Amino acid sequence: MDGVVEVLHARFGNHAYPLHTHAAWTLMILDRGSVRSELGRHEIGIVPRGVTLLPPHVAHDGRAGTAGGFVKRVLYLAEDTIDTALVGAAVDRPTLHDPALRRQLDGLHRSIEADPGGLETASRLALVSDRISEHLRPSSEDAAGTPAAHALALRDLIDANVVPGIDLADAAAGIGVSRAHLIKAFTSCWGLPPHRYLIGRRIDLARRLLLEGRSVADVAVAAGFYDQAHLHRHMVRMLGVPPARYARPRRTLE
Repeated sequence: MDGVVEVLHARFGNHAYPLHTHAAWTLMILDRGSVRSELGRHEIGIVPRGVTLLPPHVAHDGRAGTAGGFVKRVLYLAEDTIDTALVGAAVDRPTLHDPALRRQLDGLHRSIEADPGGLETASRLALVSDRISEHLRPSSEDAAGTPAAHALALRDLIDANVVPGIDLADAAAGIGVSRAHLIKAFTSCWGLPPHRYLIGRRIDLARRLLLEGRSVADVAVAAGFYDQAHLHRHMVRMLGVPPARYARPRRTLE
């Protein structure tokens, strides 16, 4: 997927990484244990409560900080996902103690597993990248303009592309703002993030098509879902009724 070079979920016991570098940003959370590492001649400790960001092209190593080893989840982000001007700040502050960021990152991992190319995953990645940049460059200013106007522009774009969906990066570029700004503006204005709004519009379309008598399999594709199972999951979650039952003719009581 765009922006993510590799995903790694791993458990290590006694293994120790020698000094090495990556061409990508290394974004790591620990689920168990701790890690000791040297980054750019700085000794750092990595624990489950934080989020660790290792910048590209900076040498680092890694070894277990506890006898039981460690369990980690890592995203390797493309070099242009985060401004490379922030590499120095990342070397100075590689561990970010931000519970909200950790929750966002956990959600991003889950989203990648479920739907790596979807709007939800792209949205979560944009928010994670933006929050990291805020940590490293707290004086940075958000995009100029009126957030409500940006939210309306994105809603119109989604409404015009319910079935094919949209590319978040293209939408942000077309509106002239960052992806993270666009997601925040939309969520603040409409009360839900863009990917959930899109799912809702697809469900509305699916309901109309089902009531026209079309088969569930045909409706799933026609409404922009991957397959029948994808439609089923979202209809049950949103309406409490599976597609086949929703489409069943009602009996008139006399």
